[in-house]
Parts: sequence; structure tokens; C-alpha cells
Amino acid sequence: MNEEIYWIWFSRIEEISYKEKYDLICKYKSPKVIWDLIYKNLISKEDLKEKTINELTNKKYIQKLREYEKYMKNNNINILTINDKDYPIKLKKIYDPPVVLYYKGEISIIKNPSIAIVGCRECSLYGIKLAKEFSSLLSQHKINIVSGLAKGIDSYSHIGCLKENGKTIAVIGNGLDDIYPKENKELSNHILRKQGLILSEYIIGTKPLKRNFPARNRIISGISDGILVIEAKNKSGTLITVDFGLEQGKNIYAIPGNITSNNSKGTNELIKQGAKVVTSIEDILEDYKKDTK
Repeated sequence: MNEEIYWIWFSRIEEISYKEKYDLICKYKSPKVIWDLIYKNLISKEDLKEKTINELTNKKYIQKLREYEKYMKNNNINILTINDKDYPIKLKKIYDPPVVLYYKGEISIIKNPSIAIVGCRECSLYGIKLAKEFSSLLSQHKINIVSGLAKGIDSYSHIGCLKENGKTIAVIGNGLDDIYPKENKELSNHILRKQGLILSEYIIGTKPLKRNFPARNRIISGISDGILVIEAKNKSGTLITVDFGLEQGKNIYAIPGNITSNNSKGTNELIKQGAKVVTSIEDILEDYKKDTK
């Protein structure tokens, strides 16, 4: 079997944490080595937890590997592994980097300066206007816009970038054989037509399960240099992205909102906690001028 098959197998394993998968690759260097050890019955409880061994030896994960590979080839889905030279350095530095990234589009743009723009799904007209405006202006300075292809602020951030023929990266929480939400299928196609990028760490066939999205958010922050928050409720997924960003040492930016709006409670709280207040594009660009000249 070719090397890619082993990575596909390894990415399918469900009940091993992202950090443990990363640690396994650090220890054994590649999924093929792990596969060979399993085949020769050389993996033991002295080496790994019993739960991990049970998952690695679960036969359901070795089924239909050729079908996965064939589907990916026929649908222009590519694979980038943590061992590849093109794997983004920024992402490799986080606590639990994905060992595999599946992608469609132009992978080279992942190395460019990038700002994540995140916020409410049920955004206001104020949020829509600002998402489009700031993504458009950042794109004019050759900064990638990273977001999650969700409803609301995510979608309008991608749209604002595309309007300027900028480069945008969408990180999704399911397999690349489907787009969630369905209404963003055309937006995803537009991203690809404009030489953008759609990423997922999940193998094709993976449904958009609720648990996938917090994990997806660590990738959004991981490939970005900073995070701009436009409208965030308290205890929202947006704030999970910010938490990951803080752990990863990213710059956190927030646009202040109406103090009577639920959509602004999380955003305004971030400002109180020390996020940089943004009222113009210069508030962000001044941190990246050396990279955007």
C-alpha cells in the first residue's frame, strides 16, 4: 500500500484524542510503522494504553481504504500530513496539531499572513456590514481571511474577502465530501474558483457532529496570526476560538458592540479582559506592517 493509505487509516480512528495521535506520530514517525507493529503483534500494554491498542486494532478502520482513496482522487480532495514539508509551521506549534489535513484548493496560501474573523451565526446588520468591510480591507493588504464557513459572520467574512479577489480559507468540521450548512455549497465553490482553500482534519463521510466544531476552532486559530471577533454572545463557539488563540499566543482583536445587544456581550467582555479594541483597519495592520508591505 502507498503511504497515503496509512494516513487515511490513522485519521479514521475516532476514540484517540488529537494530542495522543500527535504523540503517536512523534514516537513512531509514521502510521505505517504503527500499522506494521500491529500486524506483527509487537504493540503491547507496556507501550500504549489498552484503550489505544483496542482502537488501533479495531478492524472497522481498515475497511474500504481503497474506496476512500479513490473517492478523494476523483473529487480533487488532497491530503497534507504533519510530516510533509508544506505543513504550516504555525499549526505545528500548537499543543495538539492535526496529524492529517484534507483539503481542496490552493494549499500554498496557508503560509501567507492570515487573520481569522469569527462571530455570531445570528448576526445583526451591524455585524454583517463589519464582517464584509474588514475582510475586504484586510484582503486588499494581501492578508488571508480564515473562518469556519458557518452561517452569519463566518459567511460574510468569506464573502467580503472574495469581493476583493482575496484569498480565504474555510476550516470545516466534517468531511470534504459534503458542505455544512447546505446553503453554503455555492460559497464553497466560489472560494475554490478564486484559488482559496477549504480544510478539514476529518475523513470523508464524517458528519458535522457538535463535538467536531470546538476541535475545528483550534485549527482556525492555529493557522492564523490573529483573531478578529465581530459580535459574540457569552459562552459561544466564537469564544472557544479565542481561548485557543490565547493558548497559542495569537493577537486577539474585538470590535465593540451595542451594550444592550446579546450579540455584543461576549465581544465587549473580551475588550474588558484585554483584547485589542478595533475601530479601524489600522488597529490591526499596525501589528503586521512588516508582513504586508
